[in-house]
Amino acid sequence: MKPTVSSLAGLGVVLTLTVSPTAQSGADRRLLAPSYSVPMLRSVLLARDAWRPYPTASNPEGLERVPARVRQAYIDEAVRRLDGDWVPLPPSVFLEYVRTGDRSRYEALSFARRARLAHLVLGELFERKGRFLDQIVNGVWAISEESFWGVPAHLGLQRAGSGLPDVSEPVVDLFAAETGALMAWTSYLLGPELDRINPLITRRITLETERRILQPYLEREDWGYLGYTWRRRTGYVRPVNNWNPWVNSNVLTAALLLEQDSDRRVALVHKVMETLDAFVEPYPADGGCDEGPSYWNRAGGSLFDVLDLLHSASAGRIDVFDTPLVRAIGQYITKTYIAGPYFIDFADASAKIDLEAPLVYRFGRAIGDNAMMGFAAYAARQQHYGDGLLPANFGVLGRVLPALFSLEALAAQPAVEPLVGDVWLPDLQVMAARSVSGRRDGFYLAAKGGHNDESHNHNDVGNFIAYYDGDPVLIDAGAQTYTAATFSSRRYELWNNQSGFHNLPTINGVMQREGRAFAARNLRYEAGADFARLSLDLAGAYPESARVESWHRMMTLNRRRNVEVDESYRLSASTSPFTLNFLTPLQADAAGAGRVRLFGPDNTNPRAFVLVYDADRFDPTVETIPVTDTRMRASWGEKLQRVVLKSKKAVLADRFVVRLEAQ
Repeated sequence: MKPTVSSLAGLGVVLTLTVSPTAQSGADRRLLAPSYSVPMLRSVLLARDAWRPYPTASNPEGLERVPARVRQAYIDEAVRRLDGDWVPLPPSVFLEYVRTGDRSRYEALSFARRARLAHLVLGELFERKGRFLDQIVNGVWAISEESFWGVPAHLGLQRAGSGLPDVSEPVVDLFAAETGALMAWTSYLLGPELDRINPLITRRITLETERRILQPYLEREDWGYLGYTWRRRTGYVRPVNNWNPWVNSNVLTAALLLEQDSDRRVALVHKVMETLDAFVEPYPADGGCDEGPSYWNRAGGSLFDVLDLLHSASAGRIDVFDTPLVRAIGQYITKTYIAGPYFIDFADASAKIDLEAPLVYRFGRAIGDNAMMGFAAYAARQQHYGDGLLPANFGVLGRVLPALFSLEALAAQPAVEPLVGDVWLPDLQVMAARSVSGRRDGFYLAAKGGHNDESHNHNDVGNFIAYYDGDPVLIDAGAQTYTAATFSSRRYELWNNQSGFHNLPTINGVMQREGRAFAARNLRYEAGADFARLSLDLAGAYPESARVESWHRMMTLNRRRNVEVDESYRLSASTSPFTLNFLTPLQADAAGAGRVRLFGPDNTNPRAFVLVYDADRFDPTVETIPVTDTRMRASWGEKLQRVVLKSKKAVLADRFVVRLEAQ
């Protein structure tokens, strides 16, 4: 799946990409396991007691590197969380997932427990007076007595299926693994202090983490995210998503910190390497994350977590940061940045991201990428990193600890906003371009090809988004809050996953279909001083019932002028009018012939836009889509509008242009 340069003239480049819908990477690009055998790991891994990655309460030298105001903020937060019982997790709330599809109430209770424990641990680490220890013990005990450390939506991993956890079959989902790492860090940071209360506390941590996480992880190979089953069935690795590095980073943490048997510890580390290779081996060479930049945090970012842990636990002797693929995976996050809080949000990605600045900085430092480090410093300034508590979800000490000890370096790093002029990810089939490199001014266009079996897939082959001066004009709505329907056979009943609610045509009343076979054809990417363009044939993304032989779409950013969508199509039959759909967070007014005006709330925004179309070919309508979902509302507010251009005539072949212009 390699692009070939078909022409190169002046400042422009033209790339042509042809992809088989069933193409898979057959190359063996395993990063770790073949290079670091079990005997080698025995020689390079530091012993458990010799690996001291951070200061502890009993050995606090180095804690002063954390700014005093940050240390005090954690002490104050621990005081705030000191009083009160540990809220129970009743099975009736666990069952809400299978009864109503709601997963959020149980998750809120579970995550709150873990966040409370993490803050109490950090408060005690920084204060070291013992006043938080009893509640830390209560938290450890409460979590140890849970039937399942994960969440209801992930119980499909157990043979009994969803409903209630089978305590006789521990399974390792994302948040069970997170909990294991949290417990391991608690033991590492406060072990002697807890032992002085009663040595059974740290023994309980080790026992529960062993039986719930390390033992099942070592024994099981049938969980899909590990990557074993696909290779054995087909001979190659099918791409696995962010579960793989996310789980592996936390299992590795628990193994390195808690496992006392040196041979078993090495076996666990090697299995992490094997399974992580299943994530890396089929990964696109361009470093593109098909789950989108908001998932990079737990895809490429969690890959970094694993590699950084291995580097640290081997005193630098396990080091693959100079690998081109690892570098490309890191750099993806700067390439998908639009401006302000906005990133390219194809598939289930969110449009607004609070960048985890210390993670981006540490990844950039490891691969020697100044753009990533500068971006991290820019984001850190915007988010006031170092003024108080660091943002963290689920009580993730594995991210908070290295972040705390990166604050000084992050503050010293020059801040640079990465306003990349042109981006082309040929494997992911995503392009992006802005009017002026290094500036937010003017139009920004991002467009995609791909197929409709991507991780967190939306049926969106040929979709595009357009921003102006860093603000959204035509958008991808992104994902709603996850429910039981999100990852089920009902996924494409959700409106935001359907092609008709992306900036795409509906042909003969038919939308795109999900599946790997429904893919773009004949991609061509071009960029020059005055333009950037992605063209492709959309016909392959639609089923036969759409009666479409070809639908050639050319999406062009004419720098400093407009965004243009040039469509030419051929149908075998016309059974109903086709429509062109455009989604916007702005107000839309279709009163003018051949022009749909887009403007800010209450017409108070001085900047307005027009969609220019051929009034002889189309009738326009505007539909209001109320946004009731909290996740989507965080990006777009209370409503979106869909502009629908409906064809007037039954023409089997035609060509036309729609332009987006600023007024």
